[in-house]
Amino acid sequence: MIRKMTKEDLPRILELEAELFPSSPWPEHEFIYELDENPFADVRVYEEDGKILGYIDWWVTYEQAQLANIAVASEAHRRGIGQKMIDLCVNECIKAECENLSLEVRVNNMPAIRLYEKNGFIAAGIRKAYYEDGTDAWLMIKPLGGLEYDDNITGN
Repeated sequence: MIRKMTKEDLPRILELEAELFPSSPWPEHEFIYELDENPFADVRVYEEDGKILGYIDWWVTYEQAQLANIAVASEAHRRGIGQKMIDLCVNECIKAECENLSLEVRVNNMPAIRLYEKNGFIAAGIRKAYYEDGTDAWLMIKPLGGLEYDDNITGN
């Protein structure tokens, strides 16, 4: 099930951040900002049997959307969890009448790049030294204009 993230989820989220992004994990205050202060943020977790296995954070600012963060626990890779979260994000951005959904991804993160390409994202450019460790990122964009919202995608 995909549900809204709460502050009670943060210990598990920070554990996953440290495991999955050891060179540049988001600190706790970033997640608190997303939950409490960022009026554009929509932050969700993927939970199964009471355990958080993934999370996604996107921003909707007028007609544009940005996928800010997405992660799936290592033990849950290749089970379709990332796809379910992307489906929900895309659907919610279409519902909000966004024209595009963009994201940045490490140039060497081939599993993520393949997932994004499968979902219609196209590489639009490179962001030099985007990450704290100096790694470049692909800027990827998915056009949403003209796509229809699917009432059947709820996150459950």
